[in-house]
Amino acid sequence: MANSLGSPYTAAAASASDPKTAAPASFVPPPGRHVKPPAPPSSRWHTHLPEGRFWSQIPAWRDIDEATFLDFRWQGRNSITRPEALLAALQGLASPEFIADAAAGFAHSPMSVRVTPYLLSLVDWSNPYRDPVRRQFIPLASQLKHDHPELVLDSLHEQDDAPVPGLTHRYPDKALFLALDTCPVYCRFCTRSYAVGQDTDMVDKVAINADSSRWEQVFEYIATRPELEDIVLSGGDVYNLPAKHIRQLGERLLSLPNIRRIRYATKGPAVMPQKLLTDHEWVQALVDVVKLGRSLRKDVVLHTHFNHPAEITWITREALGRLAEEGVFIRNQSVLQRGVNDDVDTMRLLCKRLGWVGVHPYYVYIHDLVKGVEDLRTTLAAGIDIEKAVRGATAGFNSPVFVVDTLGGGGKRDAHSYDYYDRETGIAVFSSPNVDPKRQFFFYDPIRELSPEVQRRWADPIERDKMKAHASAKALELKGKR
Repeated sequence: MANSLGSPYTAAAASASDPKTAAPASFVPPPGRHVKPPAPPSSRWHTHLPEGRFWSQIPAWRDIDEATFLDFRWQGRNSITRPEALLAALQGLASPEFIADAAAGFAHSPMSVRVTPYLLSLVDWSNPYRDPVRRQFIPLASQLKHDHPELVLDSLHEQDDAPVPGLTHRYPDKALFLALDTCPVYCRFCTRSYAVGQDTDMVDKVAINADSSRWEQVFEYIATRPELEDIVLSGGDVYNLPAKHIRQLGERLLSLPNIRRIRYATKGPAVMPQKLLTDHEWVQALVDVVKLGRSLRKDVVLHTHFNHPAEITWITREALGRLAEEGVFIRNQSVLQRGVNDDVDTMRLLCKRLGWVGVHPYYVYIHDLVKGVEDLRTTLAAGIDIEKAVRGATAGFNSPVFVVDTLGGGGKRDAHSYDYYDRETGIAVFSSPNVDPKRQFFFYDPIRELSPEVQRRWADPIERDKMKAHASAKALELKGKR
C-alpha cells in the first residue's frame, strides 16, 4: 500500500529496515577478541526526525491538511513577506513584544522579508528569542550588534572579479554564475545582500535579473576561456528558476567542451522541500540534466544549505529520497553561526543527520562579514575547535571542511591554514597562491569577543591600523614556517 506521498514504501518494510525498530541481531565474539561496547541510544539521535503534522502548532495553519502543506504552490503563496503578515500568522503564539522587536529588526536589515510556512513551523515558538531557525531569518532589534569597522557591502569583492554581469571568475578553473537575484526565502546572513532580494531601507540592490541576453554574455565568456571547467549555478537561488530555465542553463553549459562540472546551488531543500515532492516538472528537468551530464561523462550535482539539525524533517527525507532514487548527488554547505550551530554537539548531529538523509557535508563557512548580522558571527578559533571535535564522528567523506572566504576576494581557505592569527586582536592573515600570490587576505573576529582593552583599540582608527600592520608583518615572517 502506498503512503501519503505515493511511494510503495510500506510500514512493514520500514520496520524491517529501520534500525530504530528492527530487532537487534545477536553476536557472540570469538574467544579472546576485543569487542567495542555498544553505542548508547543517543548515538542514533540523528535518525529521529520530526514526524506528523508539526505545522499545526502555527494557529494560521492548524487545519491545513498534509496534501495542501506539501504543495509547493501553497508554500509560495503563503510565504510571509511583511512583518504584519508575520503577526497575523503567529497570532496568540508569539507575544506582541516579540513581533514589535522583529518589525524593528527588519527595518534595520539589508535583506527583504520572505519566510515560508514550512520554515516558520520549525521554530520553537515557546522560546523564539533563542531558537536557532528563527535567528537565521527573523532579525530582532534587541539582538543586533554594530557592524565590524572593516565591513564593506560586497565584502568578498565578487563584483570586482566579474568580467560580465553576474559571473565571478576568481579561481583558475571555476566560475560562479549568478543566474538570478531572488530566492524562496531570504536569509539574514546572505553574503550577496548587495544584490539578492528587493531594495531595503538599508541597501539599494545591484540588479542580476534572470535575463537570457545577460546569460548569453556569460556563455560567450565561458566559451572563450578553455581553462574554465567548473561552473556553480547560483544567484539568488536556482529553486526560483522555472523548469525550462533549469534545462536551458544546464544543457547550454554541458554543450561547451571545456565544462566538466556543474553545480546547481539552492537552499530550497532546507526551506521548501515540498517543491521536490510536488513540482514534478522542475525535478524532471534537473534529473534530465544530471543524466545528460552522465552520458557525456560530466558531473552535474546539487549543492544545498542546511545549518541546523532541526531543519531536517520527514518531509526533507522524502524529498531528498526522491532525488536519490534518480541518482542526483547532493552536497551541503553550512555557515557557522553564533547561537545556531556553534557548539560541537549541534554540528556533529547536523553532519550525522545530513548523512542519514543522503546529503554529503562539504563545507562549513566561518561566517563572513555581512551587514546587519554581526550578532551571528563567531571567531575563527571557534570554527577550528569545532572542526577538530567533529572530525572522526562519521566517515571522512561526510565530514565537512571548515573554511574562511577571505575579505577582499582571496577566496576560500581552510580555516586552519592562516599564515598568522592573533586571538587577542582577532586578526587572521591568509595567503591565496592560486588567486593572487602577492597579496595578503584578512579575516576579523567579532569585536565583542575581544577584551575591553582591545575593543578600545579597535575603536581608534590609528590603533586599528597598527594592529593590522603588526599582523601583516608577522604573517610575512611566519609564512611557510607553520
